[in-house]
Amino acid sequence: MFVDTAKIFIKSGDGGDGSISFRREKYIAFGGPDGGDGGDGGDIILVSDPNLTTLLDFTYKRKYLAERGGNGSGSKCFGKNGETLYIKVPMGTVVRDVETNKIMVDLSHPGEKYVVAKGGRGGRGNVRFTTPTRQAPDFAEPGMPGEERFISLELKVLADVGLLGFPNVGKSTLLSVVSKARPKIANYHFTTLKPNLGVVAVPGIQSFVMADIPGIIEGAAEGVGLGIQFLRHIERTRVLIHVVDISGLEGRDPFEDFVKINEELKKYSIKLWDRPQIIAANKSDMLFDDQVFEDFKKKVGELGYDRVIKMSAATNQGVEELMKEAARLLSTIPVTDIEISEEDKFVPEEKKFTYSIRKEDGVYVVEGSFVDRLLASVNINDPDALRYFHKVLKNKGILQELRDLGIEDGDMVRLKDFEFEYLL
Repeated sequence: MFVDTAKIFIKSGDGGDGSISFRREKYIAFGGPDGGDGGDGGDIILVSDPNLTTLLDFTYKRKYLAERGGNGSGSKCFGKNGETLYIKVPMGTVVRDVETNKIMVDLSHPGEKYVVAKGGRGGRGNVRFTTPTRQAPDFAEPGMPGEERFISLELKVLADVGLLGFPNVGKSTLLSVVSKARPKIANYHFTTLKPNLGVVAVPGIQSFVMADIPGIIEGAAEGVGLGIQFLRHIERTRVLIHVVDISGLEGRDPFEDFVKINEELKKYSIKLWDRPQIIAANKSDMLFDDQVFEDFKKKVGELGYDRVIKMSAATNQGVEELMKEAARLLSTIPVTDIEISEEDKFVPEEKKFTYSIRKEDGVYVVEGSFVDRLLASVNINDPDALRYFHKVLKNKGILQELRDLGIEDGDMVRLKDFEFEYLL
């Protein structure tokens, strides 16, 4: 089975909570705070593996969770950092954020890594909050949450040369002749149901990878037939070999087929359509009149295609010439990674704790992720913690924003279940 797209859920590890602890040892009077920090949550990292060829594993497992950071403890002991989770994907995998549909990374080199979800930072223990005036803080920070998102994986086969053409024109036969690939070959349309790759090694030329792309037909760019499902796999190729059945034994016109396929390429991607093409006039051994080839060559020449080779994959006629021409073209075209425009590139948002203020029945209600984190950090029944709580509200600008909204002395302010009276 060949699987070339997948959607999975990932969540990096939450940070561990900071510890609230005080030193209690014999012969040491007035032991101070010694609560350690929580450990950082584990990251999730994608790694490209040249030994993988499909995304099949992701059809069985769709949820990936990294380890949470350990909580801090007394004696200034730090919590254990969560273990990083490595996920192997095939080379040529393009990763997108599902929510924005932006491209996160293109993993096209062996062993390439990308942090797809950063683990949460561990919370600070109470020893971190000591000051000359606050010598016994009875509060600590909770760990930061990890990142979570759905991502889509899309495999785009890595090949130097792509074979394209209508079904049953001889692409699979050609690949089997020039490489050790053994694609299914039969005399009916859509024999090939998944891309096949083969390494072409002809004496006297630099070896290269060639991909047999399943039959693309008219309407492929709109999803007709196997269509757009496999057009993506020739996006990375530097040279295209366009195979046509020059014999016309199936009642098809080779020139019309050539034009239709190129129209589909143009609809799908201008850059793909503009890629160098070698036209392989296959099944020439079954051609009864050589003038048919000459007429075809003249017509495609008028469209600007001058690389036309008469060949037969069945008899090996012209095959070596075709491969040498492909190798020559490849030597003039540098290998480039997939282009990601600024518009399509995923930019992770900086993690911020936010709040909003509204007035409800005469009470000013402050709510949001900032409030949740602050209340989780402090013990509001402890005088030192309460002073810290008010200091944070002031530094964050919440008290000033309340004044701007017209709060008056004696008005009530509510943060979740905690209410206090505002005093000027």
